[in-house]
Amino acid sequence: MPILRQIAQLGQPVLRGVGAAVADPADPAVQALIDDMLVTVADANGVGIAAPQVFEPLSLFIVASHPNPRYPHAPQMEPTAMINPEIVWMSDEKEKGWEGCLSIPGLRGPVPRHRRIGVRYLTRSGELREEEYDGFLARVFQHEFDHVRGMVFIDRVEDTRELMTEKEYVRLMPG
Repeated sequence: MPILRQIAQLGQPVLRGVGAAVADPADPAVQALIDDMLVTVADANGVGIAAPQVFEPLSLFIVASHPNPRYPHAPQMEPTAMINPEIVWMSDEKEKGWEGCLSIPGLRGPVPRHRRIGVRYLTRSGELREEEYDGFLARVFQHEFDHVRGMVFIDRVEDTRELMTEKEYVRLMPG
């Protein structure tokens, strides 16, 4: 039975480490972790969560885009576990977009990200997938990919004076 995991907050060393490759996606412990991450990200109204955010230093994350109070315009997709993810290529074109993070509650900032990316990962059943993402899904993938490399979104904010609280973000941002 999946359990709701505690989410590591900024300052926890696990958020700054590089996630180890998952040796065997079929390992029952990996499958249980994925189930736990799926319920944890849903409970937190997140659009993604990485294993380091639940205190597991592994190269694994969930992309679970869906419209919700934190991201009302997010596209709907089936929550997907991405094991040992890689970015194969990135567009030259970048765009800034507002991001928040379950590990840094109450803070938003504009982050430049590649508009389009090509990615490769293993599914929870061990199948190798290659996908192309653009826009919001490309942003979520890059955000979670940073987590398994020991980075958080505020590391990529170009001007810290642009950071704002979640409350001000909701008040000031249209729609």
